[in-house]
Order: sequence, then C-alpha cells, then structure tokens
Amino acid sequence: MRLTWISPSEMTEHQRATYDESIASKRGRPPEPMMAWLHSPEMARHATRLGAFLRYDTTLTPQHSELAILVTARHWSAKFEWYAHKKLALAAGMDHRIIDDINARRVPQFDDPKAQVIYDVSRSLHETHVVPKPLYDKAQELLGQRGFVEVIGLVGYYTLVSMTLNAYEFGLPEGEVSDLAP
Repeated sequence: MRLTWISPSEMTEHQRATYDESIASKRGRPPEPMMAWLHSPEMARHATRLGAFLRYDTTLTPQHSELAILVTARHWSAKFEWYAHKKLALAAGMDHRIIDDINARRVPQFDDPKAQVIYDVSRSLHETHVVPKPLYDKAQELLGQRGFVEVIGLVGYYTLVSMTLNAYEFGLPEGEVSDLAP
C-alpha cells in the first residue's frame, strides 16, 4: 500500500475529530479510504458523512444498494471494495449468481425489476456517462425521483471510494485473496 496510516495519536485536531465522528457513526469504524482522505480533513468529514448516509439511510434496500456498489467496484476493478461489498451483498440476500455475473462482466438475469433498473442505470453511467431517456423513464417509474438520485449518489460516491482504494493500492486483509476477475 502506498499510504502510511496516521495513528490517532499523530492526527491533528481536525483529523481526530473526523476519525472520532466516524467511529461514533452507524458504521462504528472509519471506512478504509478515510485514512487517505484524512490528509484533507474537511474532505474526509464530508465524504464519510455522505458515505454513511448512502450506506444506511437511503430509501433503497441493502440488496439494491449493494448492487450499485458492486457494479461500481467491478467497473473500477477495485479489489478491496469488491471484497468488502461482496460479503455485504451476500448478507443482504443477493443471489451469488448475480454477483458472479457482475464479476465476469456478464449481464445478470434479474427477477426484480428494481434491481434490473439499478443495474442498468449504474452500468450506463459508468460505460456511457449518461442515462438514455427510456432508461430514465423506467428508473423514475420504479425508483421514484428520490431512489433514482440515491442510485446516482451511490455510483458517484463509490467511484470516489474505488478510485481512492486503487490509487493508494489498498490491499485485502492478511490471508485474504481477491476473487475479482481480471
């Protein structure tokens, strides 16, 4: 990893306040990329607050949120993000076949129309940077305006997370091996 971790005893007052806030949040610990973001304490504070909202307080189900996150992790080939959120997706009840298809860059088959539209929106944003009108209309119908904007938020936030993890070459926990396909 390219990052030297700042221990709490080495943090400035602003860094420590952000670190402590993340521990006191629903997450209960600082998210891994925050350790890089702490070099810009205000960015870290805002990013971790946004991340906590997107993980715990949207109108989306955990399974739907994890779907958008996995599509993003796969797009960026973010090994740590894939490792962490694959576990969360399985715990949320996502079918392992859907996860395997995303990993292999195959289009999954969904029984849930909301999951299908979340996958399509996430993939479209990553691959073409737009949401075509028919897909937009379908997303509005199935997710509503709030759900749609929350999917965009998840894709954008986890792009930041994935880019940070990749730029600093975050590794997996000791003894873990990535199953993310090349």
